[in-house]
Amino acid sequence: MKSVLVAGLDIGSTFTRAVVGECVCELRRPEIRVLGVGRTPTDGVRKDVITDLEGATETVRRALQEAELMAGMRVDRVYVGVSGDHIGVNRSVGVVAVATDEIVPRDVKRVQAVARAVPVVRDRELLHAIPQNYFVDNQGGIKDPVGMSGTRLETELYLVTGCSAVLGNIVRAVVRAGYRVQDTVLEPLAASRAVLAEDERELGVAMVDMGGATTGLSVHYEGRIRHLEVLPFGGNTVTGDLIRGLSVPFAEARTIKELHGCARALLVDPADVIRLPGANGSRRKVARTLVAKLIEERIESMFRQIDRRLQDVFPQVSLGAGVVITGGVAITPGIVETARGSLKSPVRIGAPGEGLSGLLDAISAPGFATAAGLALHGADYFMDTGGGVSTVTSGMVTRVGAWLKEFF
Repeated sequence: MKSVLVAGLDIGSTFTRAVVGECVCELRRPEIRVLGVGRTPTDGVRKDVITDLEGATETVRRALQEAELMAGMRVDRVYVGVSGDHIGVNRSVGVVAVATDEIVPRDVKRVQAVARAVPVVRDRELLHAIPQNYFVDNQGGIKDPVGMSGTRLETELYLVTGCSAVLGNIVRAVVRAGYRVQDTVLEPLAASRAVLAEDERELGVAMVDMGGATTGLSVHYEGRIRHLEVLPFGGNTVTGDLIRGLSVPFAEARTIKELHGCARALLVDPADVIRLPGANGSRRKVARTLVAKLIEERIESMFRQIDRRLQDVFPQVSLGAGVVITGGVAITPGIVETARGSLKSPVRIGAPGEGLSGLLDAISAPGFATAAGLALHGADYFMDTGGGVSTVTSGMVTRVGAWLKEFF
């Protein structure tokens, strides 16, 4: 029996996650039946940029092989997420004349091509060209102009670009691991596909995707993306504060954050203490409330910056669905309470679930939002074009292939 598979790969600064799923395209909007999941600590990546190609290659291989082993199937191509402070987002406008009595799909393609035809710096690469609005004879707010009458068609695009060298190294690591990169997708876009419901996109929602090195901010309103941005802070920023505040090395600070961290000091029992390494192999005691205060101060500072950005680019009163926090940092206890104190909108934690079925318990953590969304992006592409997927035979043949790949 043939299965149409897609795989999403999120190469994060802290963890690399992979999701392998089967396309379910009988519905109006394609879904993914999750078959396999992989998660491994990341090596060779710093601030979302590959610094050690061999280490990154081995990380990619481990994550995908773990997902393939769980699925009992092998994939040959993946959809890869990208992020980092090298990402740039610009607006571009295109205008064309309509030759016939009504607008046809060819006119839409022409106006998008005009909007995309802007000079791109030599060391940058276009990732996405996202339509915002269409205008027919200066009448705006049009989602799909096909079939309408008019003489002038105008559109506004978001052009998302990335550093060619950074993107090239990501592709190289995946190829050296034995896979083909089908497409590279901006991580906030991928995460929103798996986390946000359609009615939230219509009402207005801001999604905050908090990763290890960066935080992706995307605003959706009336079913369209209204703002995209990558902010230069994340979970490692919190870890840095713990390093300085507790005088511990990076690995110890990250362990403390994961095991004892809380973003709201009031939620911590004042009697709780944490044992830390001291001088000459001794152990010292530190109140857990101190750790919580350090984390709370940094998380609060992050959300104040996010609040300022939202005030600058989009009125929060229009966000009927509020703010959704996802990504690995979103599991920090107390983060919702701290965010509510800084933002002017309702706040909730977002975990992958939209358009997903199968092994949902394996991807229920917010940290899997990007990887799951990348797989859904692949399903969308397959439904639109009929390509971009791995078609493999399930059963013993596939398992033998996976074993051969493991040993050879």
